Amino acid sequence: MPESRGRDKKAAAYTQPQRSKAVEPNPTWWAPTFVTLMIVGLLWIVVYYVTEYRYPVSALGAWNLGVGFVLLLAGFVMTMRWR
Repeated sequence: MPESRGRDKKAAAYTQPQRSKAVEPNPTWWAPTFVTLMIVGLLWIVVYYVTEYRYPVSALGAWNLGVGFVLLLAGFVMTMRWR
């Protein structure tokens, strides 16, 4: 019966490719900042509705909703980059 050839002794074992850039952790202020932005944005919108469109800034009018949503969106975008 013929024998198998076996493995080539010169072939290197598999090595995992190296990453080009190490993932760095976020600074310590990152998580409290995005949580604060999301809470302030939510409170801005709630205050606008509860006070019958007079507060937080009456001169802005309906743009108060835009300010609240921008704050919420900024906090949400920060959550996407959180490590």
